[in-house]
Amino acid sequence: MSKSEDPSSGLAKSAATVSIAILLSRVLGLVREQVFAVFFGAGYAYDAFVVAFRIPNLLRDLFGEGALSAAFVAVFSDYNANRSAQETWRLASRVLCFFAIALSVLVLLGCLFAEQIVSVLAPDFGIVPGKLALTETMTVIMMPFLLFISLAAVVMGMLNTKGRFFVPALASSFFNLGSIIGGVSLAYLLPHYGYQPIIGMAFGTLIGGLLQLTIQLPALRKTGFRFSPTLQFNDPGLIRILKLMIPATIGLSATQINIFINTNFAASCIEGSVSWLNYAFRLVQLPIGLFGVAISIAALPLLARHASQGKQVELRRTFVSSLTLVFMLTIPATVGLVILAEPIIAILFEHGAFTALDTKATAIALSLYAVGLFAYSANKVIVPVYYAINATRYPVMASFAAIAVNISIILLTIDHFQHRAIAFSTSITMIVNFLFLALILYWKLGGYPLGYLVTNTLKIAVAAVVMGGVLYACDAIATPFAGQYSLIVQIVTLLALIAGAALFYVGLLRLFNIPELATMLDSAQRLWLRLTGRR
Repeated sequence: MSKSEDPSSGLAKSAATVSIAILLSRVLGLVREQVFAVFFGAGYAYDAFVVAFRIPNLLRDLFGEGALSAAFVAVFSDYNANRSAQETWRLASRVLCFFAIALSVLVLLGCLFAEQIVSVLAPDFGIVPGKLALTETMTVIMMPFLLFISLAAVVMGMLNTKGRFFVPALASSFFNLGSIIGGVSLAYLLPHYGYQPIIGMAFGTLIGGLLQLTIQLPALRKTGFRFSPTLQFNDPGLIRILKLMIPATIGLSATQINIFINTNFAASCIEGSVSWLNYAFRLVQLPIGLFGVAISIAALPLLARHASQGKQVELRRTFVSSLTLVFMLTIPATVGLVILAEPIIAILFEHGAFTALDTKATAIALSLYAVGLFAYSANKVIVPVYYAINATRYPVMASFAAIAVNISIILLTIDHFQHRAIAFSTSITMIVNFLFLALILYWKLGGYPLGYLVTNTLKIAVAAVVMGGVLYACDAIATPFAGQYSLIVQIVTLLALIAGAALFYVGLLRLFNIPELATMLDSAQRLWLRLTGRR
């Protein structure tokens, strides 16, 4: 690809903007997890919270941010490019009305059947007195989170299609702020009324979800949207979205369905397993959010527009550039997380109720989750392409295959490896899912620049391995030395190791002459100058 033809330029600029907002959100997310670690550690209360939140969160990804977002953006982008503004905004209003009603019904059903759902998800919680009842209570409290976060996803899709990326990406920061401030305040207050402190954190989650929706509304109004409470079930655009959502609900849900299965298995392991896996998965979500989600958010409207306009060449190039960016950022992140897992966990969480044993168990899970980081992030980019080209049955097939692979691996390994088997299986499942989807998409698109992708991926892998060798040697010397001193010294040492490894890696990529690197650095520089008021 020549530089003039390189579609990564605008993509990298948008992804950089989104990454800054997501970075803030993920940092606040880590603070939120630190609050849980300090106050609740890994065990009874936090295990119950994780399972209770897993239920609305699973439904959110099945019906909300996952399927709904992908289907809505595909149709809304087509309307935005080929229909009048009046038709486009009318569709948006009808979609908001329809899903506000549909999701409210789903929330009510979730509340009514909370006991049965929790019993299926974590039957072994019944062995510990009060644990099942606590989980059910928090499930009822957090179910409305599904409604708030799903409508927030629709609003985000509207803003992204209109070229507004920063505010919707920043919105999840307000979720974390609401969770932290509201949750901690209520955790101190509710025990005076006979409730357990962890219930305050459940209410905090609800507050955060509402904030994530409302913070986007002023930006949406600036785009010209005016909500009209209208509902028409036979609206062609709404019907298209629903038809796309049926397979998309399955196609985008492989990870969440597997998480549901994994939670059931983890609940049968020793106490603390659910917590260890959740802390580790939360950490691996940082690079997934910064790289996979950011690039996916930036690429999705562009891919949908190319597909709706029949620009197959541009679609292929944008997809390959997106995938190259994902690999360039996630492969070294995997190497870094594997090497630095234990010091990262110790610094972030080993305080208060979180013990050294918890650190070791969580670090092992983090290392195993990190193995599939590149595939997990790549799937965030590759799956929406199928919906853009109306080839939705293939992600459905991949989902069923992924679930079968996941269950098979866990059944074969869980007795011996316990919670480690679940983290390992998740990574292998994501890799299998990605390879299947990448192969089928190559056929469906009539090919894409595979030589370009493979060549650059090999360069990236070599650079990451060399960086990993240097990082391992430096960590072996620096971390034990820093461990003799204060927490501040340990934090500075860890940040120095990460920064040094990143700079070394970028230097290697410059030698290997990967076009996406130059584009990304140029976009980051332009964004920095704009944010600091120099341009």
